[in-house]
Amino acid sequence: MGGSRSQVNKAHKSRFASKASRHVHRTSASDKSRIAKPDHRGSVKGGRAARVQRSKMARDQKRAALLKERRAQTGTSSPPRVIVLFGLSPSVNLSLFSRDLLLLLSGGETDVTSNTVASPGCKLRTTVYVAPYGDLLSCMELCKVADLVAFVVSADSFMDGCEAGSPIDPFAVQCLSVFRAIGLPSTAVFIRDLPDDVKRKQDLKKTIISSLASEFPEECKFYPADTKEELRKFMWLFKEQHLSAPHWRSQRSYLMSQQVDVEVDDSNPGQCTLLMSGYVHTHSLSVNQLVHVSGAGDFQLGMIDVLKDPFPIYEKRDHSAMDSDDGNCLQVIHTLLPDPLSQEPLLVENSPDPLAGEQTWPTEAEIAEADANNNRQNFKKKKLPRGTSDYQASWIVDETEGENSDDGEEGDGMVLDDQQKGHTLVEGSDYSDVDEDSDNMVEETVADEDMDDDEKMTKEQIEAEIKKIKDANADDEEFPDEVDTPLDMPAKKRFGKYRGLKSFRTSTWDPKESLPPEYARIFAFDNFARTQKLVLAKLHNVDEGGINEYAPVGSFVRLHIKHVPVDVASKVCVLSQKLPVVAYSLLQHESKMSVLHFSIKKHDSYEEPIKSKDTLIFHVGFRKFLARPIFSSDNINSDKHKMERFLHEGRFSIASVYAPICYPPLPLIVMRCTHGETPTVVATGSLKSVDPDRIILKKIILTGYPQRVSKLKAIVRFMFHNPDDVRWFKPVDVWTKLGRRGRIKEPVGTHGAMKCILNGVIQQHDTVCMSLYKRTYPKWPEQLYAV
Repeated sequence: MGGSRSQVNKAHKSRFASKASRHVHRTSASDKSRIAKPDHRGSVKGGRAARVQRSKMARDQKRAALLKERRAQTGTSSPPRVIVLFGLSPSVNLSLFSRDLLLLLSGGETDVTSNTVASPGCKLRTTVYVAPYGDLLSCMELCKVADLVAFVVSADSFMDGCEAGSPIDPFAVQCLSVFRAIGLPSTAVFIRDLPDDVKRKQDLKKTIISSLASEFPEECKFYPADTKEELRKFMWLFKEQHLSAPHWRSQRSYLMSQQVDVEVDDSNPGQCTLLMSGYVHTHSLSVNQLVHVSGAGDFQLGMIDVLKDPFPIYEKRDHSAMDSDDGNCLQVIHTLLPDPLSQEPLLVENSPDPLAGEQTWPTEAEIAEADANNNRQNFKKKKLPRGTSDYQASWIVDETEGENSDDGEEGDGMVLDDQQKGHTLVEGSDYSDVDEDSDNMVEETVADEDMDDDEKMTKEQIEAEIKKIKDANADDEEFPDEVDTPLDMPAKKRFGKYRGLKSFRTSTWDPKESLPPEYARIFAFDNFARTQKLVLAKLHNVDEGGINEYAPVGSFVRLHIKHVPVDVASKVCVLSQKLPVVAYSLLQHESKMSVLHFSIKKHDSYEEPIKSKDTLIFHVGFRKFLARPIFSSDNINSDKHKMERFLHEGRFSIASVYAPICYPPLPLIVMRCTHGETPTVVATGSLKSVDPDRIILKKIILTGYPQRVSKLKAIVRFMFHNPDDVRWFKPVDVWTKLGRRGRIKEPVGTHGAMKCILNGVIQQHDTVCMSLYKRTYPKWPEQLYAV
């Protein structure tokens, strides 16, 4: 009864329902069978399947890369793992700890004479170095190559569960800050001299961990290291540990010297071939690449000898053969020779053509045009003194020519550029009256003065010079950029190289204008980011390179570094007896000079002032060189950056230097060696960019003081000392310290006073200022490498 009359409710209209589904009730039954609703489930299912497949491929690639890295670190053909022992206080006996660790790894009872051992039980090769306490430079070099930095602390620093003294001395605190700036690899902390009582041992261990945990990374583990069982437990954990390394080190193959020799080169007097033996780390080493010997410079490879591994894991041999370090007794498996067509050239500086800027010989058309112009000028009548010859008349300039009739004033001052009017104030004359050597006779500012040679100065003179620099640093913080106009020289000659800017942010400045001669010796890139991307992309193909070009990772090789100066090679041999010398491969273009910019901050432990253009030691990754930087601010809203005369505390600055090209990211450690003392850390930072076109402007402020004030007008004195200077600087705007802006109207009197018109009422106690700018450049280093 209710079948045909039963209530049928309308279906819910979803907000995502299509128009066709909402109007399906209006369609006839015959059309419903013909029109079908499109099914998007297939395409959705296919898209989801594609995303799942892409995610699976990404996971597989990461897993394969992780397995490859792990096999490279723990396989039988992997290079030895480098452990650097660093004592947090001088009371720690690192020599005894190193001996115990090497004896455990070697499995023998006799002393091991080599710092590299192969452990068949752990299936691992390990190299142990002891960081010399008090030698910051050596500790830095060891940290750069360490796979594990093992900090060793003595429990004697604590008594009865209470801290008797700080377990980390000031030298260790400084080293820790430097290690963090370089980039810490994997770390561990060993606790020595723990008591035998179990309860006291646990309590003391907890106390040490709680007091030191904040100084180290979160993943850093603490291990007791008094007994052989504790060391063996650590080694089993160390074998399975995934070691992390700084990113900058994973981009370059490097070699730590175990043997350094010199081979005399009879064909090139004064030069020799440096032989370095060691294991190849990180990436395969190409014989066609350039190598950099730490502190010595960039060189080409003559050949690479792949030698028999002196420390195999499974080969049975006596200890005397294992401990032999004589590279000449090792068997050569095969030799890699460079390809002259593929070898990277050793190109450091560009060779400028001294005649490139000379004017070429004029063409016949230009000569004819010049003759026509001269004939036209000869028709002009000139008022000549009586008795003047034609030759003398050709040198007399008509006073009416080039006369500016707009303002009736002299046209030898700073005028507005027609193409940039309203934006930039530039100098209108050719500066023919400016003496180019005036900078050598007149002190420009305190920052431009060069300190005399230290060897020719007495102790009192050195102290007076240091006091002078400190006073200049304090004055620069209190009165930045303010200079005084000299009394014995016209201001237009003294500041002839400066110009005014309407706006520091929006005014244009040509980066190719009036470049110094040093810019003819450097290299520049059209697109540095793209070049870096292409160069780093080649690293993926390095490990799969041919056996005739690349020495694989983990192989023991001997590098024949050719054309090394004899004195440099002798110094490298002396350094290798103390610490391993590092030779690492250079990427493409990394031997060429350019302008590098570093983000830099003054170190907290250094209190002396750091002046621009001082000679400093730059540690950039593995590379170490001398540079004379200039400091500037990092203005992200403008293409121009203001020079800073000193590196002030508490803020980051940009240090610009002439140096070999490097690819960021790279850490920076800046050191200074004053008066023959031990180098000290003065600043830390990182590489920012390589850009010769970065505009750094030196700003000076000329100040004057109102003498008489009348509403918007004021008579200002003491900014200049003669009316010619007022006319010269008339196009430059002026401003006051209380926020007024204006311009110079005219000179008043004969002593340099001037009338100024401002945009508001000026106060009597206000100061009138004028800003002038000049582009500055770094100083070319007299000696690039210290060794």
